Amino acid sequence: MEPRTLPKPSATSDLPASFRLAMRELASGVCLITHGEGEARVGLTATSVSSLSVDPPTLIVCVNRAASLYARLKRGDAFGVSVLGAQHGEYADRFAARTGVNGAERFLEGAWIETPAGVSVLADALALFECETEEAIERHTHAIVVGRVTFAAPRPHEGALLYWRGAYDRIGWSAEEVSRAIGAAPRSAVGDASRDRRPPLQSVP
Repeated sequence: MEPRTLPKPSATSDLPASFRLAMRELASGVCLITHGEGEARVGLTATSVSSLSVDPPTLIVCVNRAASLYARLKRGDAFGVSVLGAQHGEYADRFAARTGVNGAERFLEGAWIETPAGVSVLADALALFECETEEAIERHTHAIVVGRVTFAAPRPHEGALLYWRGAYDRIGWSAEEVSRAIGAAPRSAVGDASRDRRPPLQSVP
C-alpha cells in the first residue's frame, strides 16, 4: 500500500498571524506569577511556565518586558508561582487584565498565604513555588526568567486549568466529583480531610 502523502500547507505572507493561530493548538497549564507585599503586590497570568532543572530545582517563565512585574523580577527579587486549578478561571482572567482590575486590587478576593520570603500565593492552588530570579534573558518582546526554587508545595485537590484555543478548559476531576461518581459521601459530610492532607510549604535545599 502506497504511503499517504499529506497536502503541503499553503504559503502565507502573514507569518505572525499564522504563528499565533498555530500556537493556539498548544494546550498549556495556567499559573499566577506574583511579587511583593501588601499594597505593593503585583501579579500576572502566565501560560509559559516550565520546569528547567531538578538539581538544583529551577523553573522558567516567559514574561512580557512591558509588564510592570518584569522590572521587579529583573532585580532578582523573590516571586511566587501558583498553579491554577479548574475552578480558578476567574483568577486567570483577573490577573490577565481582562476584568479592568489592576495592581494590588487583584488580590482583594480569594484566599492568599505568604511564602517565607513574604510573597503572596493562592492558598488553594494545585502547586505553589517561591523562586529567586537567577537570570533574565531578553529576547524580542519577552524575557525568559530563570527562577531558582527556594520553596515548593504540591497541593493536589482539584482538576487542572488549561488554556487552549484562546479559552480555558479543564482536565481531571475534583475530589467532590470523584465522590459523586463512585457514590461516596460528599466532602461536606466527611469534613475537609482531603484539604488537611495537603503538605505545607517545604524548603528546597
